[in-house]
Amino acid sequence: MKLTKCLFSITLTIYTLGVFSQTELMNTVLDGETFQPLESASVYIQNTTIGTITNTDGKFVLVVPNKHLKDTLVISSIGFKSYKIPVGEFDSSFDVYLDPDVASLDEVLLVAETRPKTGNDIMLRALEEIPVNLPDSSYLQKGFLRHKERNKKEFKWLIESAITFYDPGYDTIPGEKMRINVDQVRKSYDLRDVDSLLTYTSYLKNKAKNVKLRSRNLIRDTIETASLIKAIKWNDNRINGLETLFGGKLNMVRNSSNPKALFDIEDILSKHQFKLDTVLVENDRKIYKIEISESFEHVNLETKGVFNDGFQPKGWIYIYWDTYAIKKIEYELHAASQAQRSRSKTLFDTYLNHKLVISYKEYQDKMYLNYIYYETPKLVNVGVAEDDPRTEIDESAVNKDERFYYTVQEILFTEIITDQQTVDEALSEPWDSDMFSPKPYDKAFWENYNTLLESEEEEKLIQDLTKRYSLFKE
Repeated sequence: MKLTKCLFSITLTIYTLGVFSQTELMNTVLDGETFQPLESASVYIQNTTIGTITNTDGKFVLVVPNKHLKDTLVISSIGFKSYKIPVGEFDSSFDVYLDPDVASLDEVLLVAETRPKTGNDIMLRALEEIPVNLPDSSYLQKGFLRHKERNKKEFKWLIESAITFYDPGYDTIPGEKMRINVDQVRKSYDLRDVDSLLTYTSYLKNKAKNVKLRSRNLIRDTIETASLIKAIKWNDNRINGLETLFGGKLNMVRNSSNPKALFDIEDILSKHQFKLDTVLVENDRKIYKIEISESFEHVNLETKGVFNDGFQPKGWIYIYWDTYAIKKIEYELHAASQAQRSRSKTLFDTYLNHKLVISYKEYQDKMYLNYIYYETPKLVNVGVAEDDPRTEIDESAVNKDERFYYTVQEILFTEIITDQQTVDEALSEPWDSDMFSPKPYDKAFWENYNTLLESEEEEKLIQDLTKRYSLFKE
């Protein structure tokens, strides 16, 4: 009996070592012509969901289980020839260079078969194909979230979390919503200045309906800091909460079936125009590159309690030639109406209010979220200026580098789970989407979890924030 237990223990140990035995791949990806870093290049193991992307310096780190050592590592970027090599043969001591690869636009437009020829028609076809290209059954995705808030000089807030995203499938279960859970937190540092009376006014109005309040009638010194912190956290969830990001208009492909969606097929051309620019290549597949521009109506995000109207869109969308699946969206909303331009300049010192990048990866012939980047200015530290945009401001007394904040959220999805039993078991557990609440740190969990690699600039700012936060805590 003792021998049996001993053998079982040895077997379990060997199995555990095999499961958790990892290889770390790291390198820099460069443009083969310009030798410049390639940002957001995809780095993944072929026929798996294991992958990451390069940072602004073109660098990446990818943790790969050793059972995949004989599988193929693929490094690709739209418009470049892919680099492929067995995982076990990858050499981290030499940089990876990708050469440009562009298809002939004339050849594409002269193809004999009946195909849409204009950017508008290609986009409408892509929207028609969304029910075919998106997953039609429920699934989970594991991912890494980095949430940061900064002014032009320094980081003021940083959260790094592991999350789970649940999607019931596109148009398969009416009424069932997407869900997000914050599984673990790696870092959580908050050193923001809390003195925004405008946010506090909105918070009070939300708590007590139909109350007439103006921020200029409030006196900062009479308000408890604890109350202001509650207001800031309420605003954090309202503007940058994960449920807002996934369940609202910004998730423009997944939520396109909503009549009020940004990419509503019935109304999209009233707010957007699409112009075919060229045809690129990725992994030997042709991809339409289409420019996004404004139409005859402004874009309205319809955020509750926030004037998020009066924008014009700019950007690019990349669509596969063969399936019309949307591969990537680079989308910006700029203040266009007189009211929005006045508000944006006064409160944020910028006309760029929303910057969104969404990319997808193909797995088992369906398109799943791969990476999300969302940037928006945010009113947190108003300094010497008043919150009311109609108030005249002595610009000479405003330190713009410190006063104006913006928030960036990045999400890298690292695993796709389609097994329905696993999905059902996960749904039976409690779910909590609040990434702003502190949670215990589990060092062992993070040792084998793929994360986004910080750029050199970010790493310095994060180290500085960490030191200042430690002093603050002491």
